[in-house]
Amino acid sequence: MTTAAHRAATLEDVARVAGVSRSTASRVIAGTGFASPAARKQVTAAVDQLGYVPNPAARALVRGVGVRLVVAVQGTSAAVLDDPYVHQVVGSAARVCTPAGVGVALHWLPFGDPRSLDQLDGDRSVCGVILVNTTEDLLEAVPPSLRGRVVSIGVGSATVPSFDVDNAAGSEAVLRHLYASGRRRIAMVTGPRWLPCAQRPVQTYRRLMAEAGLPERILPGDFRAARGRTAAGEALRRWPDIDAIYAISDDTALGVIAGLRDAGARVPGDVAVAGFDDIPLAGMTAPALTTASHPVGRIAVAAASALLDGRPAAPVTLFPSALVARASA
Repeated sequence: MTTAAHRAATLEDVARVAGVSRSTASRVIAGTGFASPAARKQVTAAVDQLGYVPNPAARALVRGVGVRLVVAVQGTSAAVLDDPYVHQVVGSAARVCTPAGVGVALHWLPFGDPRSLDQLDGDRSVCGVILVNTTEDLLEAVPPSLRGRVVSIGVGSATVPSFDVDNAAGSEAVLRHLYASGRRRIAMVTGPRWLPCAQRPVQTYRRLMAEAGLPERILPGDFRAARGRTAAGEALRRWPDIDAIYAISDDTALGVIAGLRDAGARVPGDVAVAGFDDIPLAGMTAPALTTASHPVGRIAVAAASALLDGRPAAPVTLFPSALVARASA
């Protein structure tokens, strides 16, 4: 058949060759609804003849279950969509969704305006939503009709399963490593205060400092290298005796190293530096960065798979984080 030779066969082609209606062909292929034995035989023969492969995306749209998985990222500006972490989540989700005929879209949720979820709720092409940078307010704003089709990378709730890294344990491993290496005047550069998952490492830092009888030295951060660079200078001015800085992200930590060098401090000779995430650049800097692992890809794959499979997920699924010791600390 010339149709099959030049383009992929469609459901209409199958129905025409089988001599049945489109709806009958669809019922036979989907295995739902009534069709006579003769019609089933004719449709099956036409499928084999044409090499027809059902389009899962088209079937999903007809059933109203959606053809797009949306990665919805909360942030103070649309610039959050440019974050390499977000790109990794999208790419990992796509590896799961593409074989299933489901696309992946990226959506910005303005911080402080969780009503923007309503737009996704009303879009019948959306089969599921992965929330990133999730807050309690955002979870409370999830429309009831979206529940069961939403998961979170970060904090979750009774109706929204959570997939995340155990950054409390990873942070503890890094901080204990700093302490074991003889560092006692340890400062921390944090993440955004509005982000719940960024508070777990802070709580861990405070607990360990209290247990060791050491003072807290906390500087606010935002995951960016520029803020890390500025924070390093602030740390040296406030605490000239500082001997270690732990940053909540590798980008921030690399900024800290740059800021210490600006001030003439040696890393790790004068001040040890450690981060979190183990980004590819962490092992290629000079000195190479001590950090903790963050399996972003595995987390995103698990989140996307849970949505596509429609299977119940545990309320919280934490992925382990391990110390990656290098020359900076």
